[in-house]
Amino acid sequence: MKHSEPVMEMNWGTLIKEIGRGPHGARDLDEEDAWRMFAAMLDGAVPELELGGIMIALRIKGESVAELRGFQRAAAERMQRLVAPAGAPRPVVLPSYNGARRQPNLLPLLALLLARAGCPVLMHGVLDDFGRVTSAAILRELDVAPSRSAAEAEAALAAGRIAFLADEFLAPGLARLLALRKRLGVRGSAHTLAKLLDPFGGQGLRVVSVTHPDYQVRMRDYFAASGEDALLMRGSEGEPFANPRRQPQIELLRGGQITVLVEQGESGAPVLPTAIDAAVTAQWIREALAGEQPVPEPLVQQLACCFYAAGRAGDFNQALALASELVRPVVPAR
Repeated sequence: MKHSEPVMEMNWGTLIKEIGRGPHGARDLDEEDAWRMFAAMLDGAVPELELGGIMIALRIKGESVAELRGFQRAAAERMQRLVAPAGAPRPVVLPSYNGARRQPNLLPLLALLLARAGCPVLMHGVLDDFGRVTSAAILRELDVAPSRSAAEAEAALAAGRIAFLADEFLAPGLARLLALRKRLGVRGSAHTLAKLLDPFGGQGLRVVSVTHPDYQVRMRDYFAASGEDALLMRGSEGEPFANPRRQPQIELLRGGQITVLVEQGESGAPVLPTAIDAAVTAQWIREALAGEQPVPEPLVQQLACCFYAAGRAGDFNQALALASELVRPVVPAR
C-alpha cells in the first residue's frame, strides 16, 4: 500500500455544515476535497465526534459521482494490491459485506463455479455481520479458509482456487469505518466504497450489486464517468449474486458504455436450501457442484455474464453455452 501526498488538515465543522444540511440543502464536495476528507477518515485523522457527523451527513445526503471518485481514489491508495495470475482470464472480484438474512447466500456457489471454469476469483468482505450468514462462514463449511495476506490470496489464485481476503487485511482503514456500523446502526459510504475496490489495479472485473434503485443510477453514473469495467446488478440482500427467484437485469459497464446483457424477468420457483444457516447452505452447494441440485437459472445467466466480461468466452452466446454445460445435472444411472 502506497499513500500519495500527505492530506492537509481540514476544518471539520465547516465541512459538516456544507454536507450536513440534508438531501436538499447540502452541498456536494468536489473530487479533491472528497479525496482529502476520505483519506483522513481512512487514516484515523478525524476526531470521533466529527467522524460520526460526517458519516451520518453522507448517509442522509448521498454521495455524488465526484465524491465517489475522490473516495475511491483515497481507498485505492491505501489497500493491498494483488497480482493477477498470468495466462488466465481477468480475475472476478466479488465483494461480500452483507450476508444472508432471509434467503440462502449463494455467492460462494457462484465463486466456486467460476473457479471451476478457470476464472480466478477474489472474494473480499467481512467475516461476521451482525448475525447474518456471511460468505466467509459458508466457505469455512466448504473447507475454504480465508487468506491472511495478499500473498496467501495470490497463491490460492495461482493454484486455481478461490481466495477470500477479509476487509481487515485488504483495506484496514476501510475496515475500521465499516465496523462503525455497529455503533451508528446504519451502513454508510464505507459500504459503498467496499463494492468499488479493485485490488488488481484495473485488471479485475468487479461484480457490483445494489439494493436501492437510486444507488443503481449512482453506480451507473460513476462507471460511465470513470470508464472503468464492472458488471452492475440488483443484488440479493446486498450480496452480488442473482436472486434465484427473480432474474435481475445485469449490465456490462465498459469504457463509459452500458450494455444490458440480461434483462429482468421472473424465474419461477427454484429448488433452494431448506434453511439459510452456513452448514445447510454449504451442503446444498456441494450437491449443486456435484450436479445433484439444479443451479437456479438466474445464477447460470450471471455465470455467463462473468465469463463474457472476464474474457473466458468470446461472445455472450458462447459464454451462456459454457455456463449451461458447467451446471448440467447428473443423470442417475439406470
